[in-house]
Amino acid sequence: MNLEQKNMSLNQRIAEDLKLAMKAKDSIRLSCLRMIRSSSKNLQVEKRRELTDEEIQAVVSSLIRKGKEATKEFRNGNREDLALKEEKEVEIFYEYLPQQLTPEKIEENIRQIISELSAESPKDMGNVMKAAMARMAGQVQGKEVNEIVKKLLTS
Repeated sequence: MNLEQKNMSLNQRIAEDLKLAMKAKDSIRLSCLRMIRSSSKNLQVEKRRELTDEEIQAVVSSLIRKGKEATKEFRNGNREDLALKEEKEVEIFYEYLPQQLTPEKIEENIRQIISELSAESPKDMGNVMKAAMARMAGQVQGKEVNEIVKKLLTS
């Protein structure tokens, strides 16, 4: 990402990257960017307003989650070719999210949230998840957070 791209909204950056992918005839990147644009447009129509960068990041996170699930299913069905394609798409989607947190950093944040909320058991999971997802929005996948929260509240 160059300095010019840092000053653009995520929507503008996606539009610019779409043009570049067309010129470069990069079909996988083009396909990914079109998926982001299409999903974002659907949400925009639903909300009847322009989306914020955070909302677009949520759309991208959703596409990443679906891509990871598809990769797993393709591997279960012995379709390595399709699994590799999905992995490449997920890799491209990650470029449109902030730097992702490491599992250690996620755990550190969750431990802090658990102590702030005085959470003690699995029944507090909802409150911890809500606070964690708000604090680490765009930097984590919900499934990863869920697994760590579950581990910490049941131990």
